[in-house]
Amino acid sequence: MTERHLVIEQKGPILHLLLNRPESLNAFSADMILGLTKAFREAQDNHEVKVIVLSGAGRSFSAGGDVKSMGKATATQVYEHIGRLNQCILAMKELDKPIIAVVQGFAAGAGFNLVLACDLIVAAEDSQYALSFSKVGLISDGGGSYFIPRLIGPHLAKQFLFTAEPIPAKRLYDLGVINYLTPVVYLQEEAVKLASKLASGPIKAYGMMKKIVDHSFNSTLEEILEQERITQTLMIQTEDHQEGVIAFTEKRKPNFIGK
Repeated sequence: MTERHLVIEQKGPILHLLLNRPESLNAFSADMILGLTKAFREAQDNHEVKVIVLSGAGRSFSAGGDVKSMGKATATQVYEHIGRLNQCILAMKELDKPIIAVVQGFAAGAGFNLVLACDLIVAAEDSQYALSFSKVGLISDGGGSYFIPRLIGPHLAKQFLFTAEPIPAKRLYDLGVINYLTPVVYLQEEAVKLASKLASGPIKAYGMMKKIVDHSFNSTLEEILEQERITQTLMIQTEDHQEGVIAFTEKRKPNFIGK
């Protein structure tokens, strides 16, 4: 299915979302962001979808905000645009299924922040990143002020925000931001391989892991311990746990069904 500026394709348990404005380096449009938000929310209720793969058409992932429209939008329009973007980011974090970002070329500004909102990042070795907001006298939006300090610490976060300097993929990989680096010719292949591996895993457990890890940044140790205690009590009652135990004793690969 193709929405304006977004291609949506489900292949078995994997939902592929493709940002589709290659002529503008997949700069965000209202239709793109609304389409993404809708797709993430629908994926939550689609039990056939196990994993989401998010990528960009053409030579780059996304340039983020559309520079051509900057300086022309009113304060009200900017407020509404960022509100749409916020809803998209929240939909990603509320989704209890893994989201994999697949990045080639450049991911800049809110495009970079969209990548950071994903759960895992597979990137081309020659890809580049930048928190480029200061170049046009703006602050980060799309959750960058939240995600990047938690990943690399406040000093480096301020450096990248203040200077807007390009960040090579290798540096982000070394910092633990990017999970997998690959030559660009193998990028899609590696991403699908990872998505397929996750799709055959205990999806319900992944969803719980995602929520606990994300909540851990704003929780005390005592709160996380109790959340783990309650969640584990529920998890031992799932069919996937029972299958995992049986498969372990039978020395075979488990057949998880997400229940």
